[in-house]
Amino acid sequence: MSSNPYMKTPFPDFKKPSELKKSKAENEIRALSEAIEHHNHLYYIENEPVISDSKFDELFKRLEELEKEFPGLKSDYSPTQKVGAPPIDKLKKRKHTAPMLSLKSSDNQKDIMDFIKNIEKKDKNKAVFVLEPKFDGISVEVVYEDGKFSYGSTRGDGETGEDISENIKTIGSLPIRLSSSETGYPSFLAVRGEIFMKREGFIEINKKRIERDEEPFANARNATAGIVRQLDSKKVADKPLEIFFYDILEDRENGFKSHWDLLQKFPEWGLKTNPENIKCSSFDDIKKHYDEFMEKRDGLNYEIDGMVIKVDDYELRNSLGTRQRNPRWAFAWKFPPKKEVTLLREIVVQVGRSGILTPVALLDPVEIGGVTISRATLHNENEVKKKDVRPGDKVRVMRAGDVIPEVAGLEEKKKKRSDPFQMPGKCPVCGTEVIREGAYTICPAGLTCRAQLIGRIEHFASQDAMNIDKLGRKTIEQLVKKRFIRKLPDLYRLKSKKLEELEGYAKKSAEDLYDSIKNSKNPDLHRYLYALGIRHVGEHIARLLADEFISFKKIKDAGYDKLVSLKEIGPEIAESISHFFSNEDNRLMLDELEELGVKPGTGSKKTEKYLEGKTIVLTGELESFSRQEAKEKIETLGGRATSSVSGNTDYLVVGDNPGSKLDEAKKENVKIIKEKQFRQLLKTGRLE
Repeated sequence: MSSNPYMKTPFPDFKKPSELKKSKAENEIRALSEAIEHHNHLYYIENEPVISDSKFDELFKRLEELEKEFPGLKSDYSPTQKVGAPPIDKLKKRKHTAPMLSLKSSDNQKDIMDFIKNIEKKDKNKAVFVLEPKFDGISVEVVYEDGKFSYGSTRGDGETGEDISENIKTIGSLPIRLSSSETGYPSFLAVRGEIFMKREGFIEINKKRIERDEEPFANARNATAGIVRQLDSKKVADKPLEIFFYDILEDRENGFKSHWDLLQKFPEWGLKTNPENIKCSSFDDIKKHYDEFMEKRDGLNYEIDGMVIKVDDYELRNSLGTRQRNPRWAFAWKFPPKKEVTLLREIVVQVGRSGILTPVALLDPVEIGGVTISRATLHNENEVKKKDVRPGDKVRVMRAGDVIPEVAGLEEKKKKRSDPFQMPGKCPVCGTEVIREGAYTICPAGLTCRAQLIGRIEHFASQDAMNIDKLGRKTIEQLVKKRFIRKLPDLYRLKSKKLEELEGYAKKSAEDLYDSIKNSKNPDLHRYLYALGIRHVGEHIARLLADEFISFKKIKDAGYDKLVSLKEIGPEIAESISHFFSNEDNRLMLDELEELGVKPGTGSKKTEKYLEGKTIVLTGELESFSRQEAKEKIETLGGRATSSVSGNTDYLVVGDNPGSKLDEAKKENVKIIKEKQFRQLLKTGRLE
């Protein structure tokens, strides 16, 4: 190794690959591979790199050039294979070398004391325990044969998992070859590890998703699980994934006597372990370290949700044995869930379908009302400044209307605070100069902004609008990313053959989506109006316009004065509608949709408006109507169907298995009616 010229700088000069003989290229490839693996080990395992990132990139690029010039010399175990392999159709199944058991867990101190007492009864000597952070990641089996990476698989059901070999090969801290310690390495080694996402990496991924108005990952674990199961490993290679190893499933040569000895051996083989691991031998020590783990959890660069307590001595473990699903020699002491107060990690800006830029707080996960929250709205720039919250602060979080999470206020300032939040001068998605409208910041780019285009199509296709079944968010994102859709009318130019190119689609599913799009061309007038996403035009206003003007052409041609004269249409709504239909780009888009066969029906003035001015909420399952049908019946008769109960609610319609809305209605003294009474209300507008 000492004779390898790439172990430290300066490196020797590189000759052009075309000037090298095959034998010389083979020697250089071998030396480069060895050096790159050595530097990876220093960087990921020892945390003591001896060359800069740019110098490492220089070695890597040189190896890629040589392998391109001499493809026959490229090995499956080359460091360049960590950048990903071609996509596959689906993940294979792998049977584990030994069962991957789960752990019993509790956040109750008494359960932990009982576990320790039971161990101490079995052990004549004083039991020793190993404490490890409980990662909030994905448990995997990784197998090496003759020191070379063979395969990796998810835990699955504990007996069989999914083969994710190509994906995890791209993780920098996972060695493709084991390092050779003084005693060598086993000819066959199956180890257990936890793949997780670094905290700042998770924040960055969610930041990009939110800016594009895509649904962010709920937490780092969900993000990790989704990424490691990708069918295209090239999409995994640039993600901020890490792995810690913490157990052995099969080793055919080494007879370890204790878990602590095993953990000391792992780094010698190049397998990264957690630096927080520690030994102790009493409950008092365990409790002390548990409190320390809980105190430092916010400062770690990864999520932990507790501490794992393991018996160190393997002979004692064997005598304790295992239950069907978990061992008797280990227990997870979970942290109590965070409630209401949490750390604000980052403020990012989300671009919605209407172009409004909204600041969103990315948070350490916090539990509110049994739901874990990791992001919350900050509404607008004025609201952020008023609350004076900044990254690193501890904030109070609430669920507005018990639904939408929002930052309620500042709890504790960070000692060294960042600058106050300011909205960007340009759209974070498309780079267009933003404009201000009152308290709102808006991207005026319209459908040329990718975030607005995706959001607009999603809204257009939704159940209450055009009701295009099978056209979900992920499919829309693919269609826009692949440039199959550049503007809304392109949706109706898609062919089933083109749809087969999307990930997750085959001939049948592509044909089903194509048929669903084609069958949406003749919607009800009110649905079409709502689908267009005109600002301030919700379902109720859309139905009112449809019933008043009857035809789409008359709505298009109605000016501000005509609109503002209608009941329930104020100046702001009238201005928004007239502006939408007078905009040249919008008119061209509507003409294009019409040419492609999209023609809405007509409204009707004949229906009696029995429920005009009434607000009705539904809860539970109705026998005669689906939730959507009941909602449409209410709105056709002039009423409003809303999702939450308030003092302004006139009726709560109760079906089977009602939810919490029933309790809320009783508190607010709202009239509660059953389905039979609801049918009577729809028929006559009165209750008998």
